[in-house]
Amino acid sequence: MRVSIILPCRNEERYIRACLDSILASEHPRADLEVLVVDGRSDDATREVVARYATRHPEIRLLDNPKGIVPSALNLGIRAATGDAIMRMDAHAVYPPDYVPRLLAALAESGADNVGGCVVTLPANRSPVARAIAIALSHPFGVGNSYFRIGASGPRWVDTVPFGCYRRDAFSKAGLFDEELVRNQDDEFNHRLIRHGGRVLLVPEVVAYYYPRGSFAQVVRMYYQYGYFKPLAARKVGRVMTVRQLVPAFFLLSLVAVGVLALAWPPARVLWLGITGTYVAAVAGCALFGARGRGASCALALAAAFPVLHGSYGVGFLRGLWDVVVRQRRRWADAGAVPMSR
Repeated sequence: MRVSIILPCRNEERYIRACLDSILASEHPRADLEVLVVDGRSDDATREVVARYATRHPEIRLLDNPKGIVPSALNLGIRAATGDAIMRMDAHAVYPPDYVPRLLAALAESGADNVGGCVVTLPANRSPVARAIAIALSHPFGVGNSYFRIGASGPRWVDTVPFGCYRRDAFSKAGLFDEELVRNQDDEFNHRLIRHGGRVLLVPEVVAYYYPRGSFAQVVRMYYQYGYFKPLAARKVGRVMTVRQLVPAFFLLSLVAVGVLALAWPPARVLWLGITGTYVAAVAGCALFGARGRGASCALALAAAFPVLHGSYGVGFLRGLWDVVVRQRRRWADAGAVPMSR
């Protein structure tokens, strides 16, 4: 089966070589492999690096993405793809040699329209903060029951997967990616695919190795954006796709509401202290157990990483809810200002 890999990227000079090397090392036959690197007008050396790879490896093609956002990159790649299957990949990840053939086999054997594996999150660097971020992004307290992050005991039908491997006719069935969704476009597309009779399968024994952002400032920006676009995605599909999306925002609202109530009614202070104390205790416990064997500095950083994830996502969700419901806003004023990769 011929497969077209679509790789959106922007300013990925640090990661693109390792990503492309891992794809080129795939056990899938080179004659049936097409790699479409869709660059969002990078202003570092990403395009030059990819161009050199394309010169040496004819299966790699460099495409230009003037809009600079992920969904437009995916749609450009889909239109240019020649494969029977279309696989979305991420430049912040590396892929084992059997990654492509195993997903293609699962696609053929399962009858699914989209299959994907789990993500093993690795630290972006050796700092305690980077190690803590990697732990938080694969911990149930950090990301809830997101099975592709925390793992699963066996294949299961799910609402979405990362780095999906799609049958080509999935896009005839459900359309292309929604370019209003700078973030969360995979979630919305997979929901739309399921609504049109498609199925999405998680194959947990297939893994990709993903490098998240290495600083709290970068994580705050990214998870604020993830939260911000969830209400817009929910409006488009007509419902909230998973309950876990609501938890951070509900927690923040409860803290604020009970705190305001306590100003007028002192007994409410006990409830506020109870909510806060329970969360602090959960953070401390998960940080201590999650960072076992990694030292005190990593444990302290992990104790900060959980609130950073929850707080930035929750604030983004509430701001997005305000913009979608009250202001009726549909898009970012400058979509290109949102960095493309994860």
